[in-house]
Amino acid sequence: MFKSLYDRLIALAESPSAPYALAAVAFAESSVFPIPPDVLLAPMALARPQRAWSYALICTVASVLGGMLGYAIGALLFDTLGQWLIHLYGYGDRVAALKETYAKWGALVILVKGVTPIPFKLVTIVSGLLGYNFPLFVALSIVTRGARFFLVAGALHLFGDTLRVALERHFAIFLALSVAVVVLGFLLAAHAL
Repeated sequence: MFKSLYDRLIALAESPSAPYALAAVAFAESSVFPIPPDVLLAPMALARPQRAWSYALICTVASVLGGMLGYAIGALLFDTLGQWLIHLYGYGDRVAALKETYAKWGALVILVKGVTPIPFKLVTIVSGLLGYNFPLFVALSIVTRGARFFLVAGALHLFGDTLRVALERHFAIFLALSVAVVVLGFLLAAHAL
């Protein structure tokens, strides 16, 4: 079962539509989608190591654009979609504490949380909700998301052959770790943001 899934993922990674799928996932992950783009970035960079840097750039640009949508959800749609998402992630009763944290440490929150497994959509929506300086939010998002995706791409570029062999042999473990990282991110977000 995992071999078939791995083969399909690699086939997608090698297809001409792969960059579009990567951009769509990176965009959606920064505003509403729970799966991080690393799930596509890793096999794509392993399938075509010479394109690892361009894939990281695609992730960065799409993630920042998705972050702008997340910001707009927080700023413009908080009473409907934004409030539902904040409550879904367990932040409904902590908005006042978030405002204090953002007033003191907003830039650091964005920078740190943008490279962690904590879902970036929470940062983007909360930034919009609290009216964080939009140009600064965009600049910080470029830095933090770029750092994350370029570090991943760099590691995959440098250790691609070794990682490819390990991924082929232990794809089920990779999937389990990916799910664990997403769950851990949500758990951390519930206690840290």
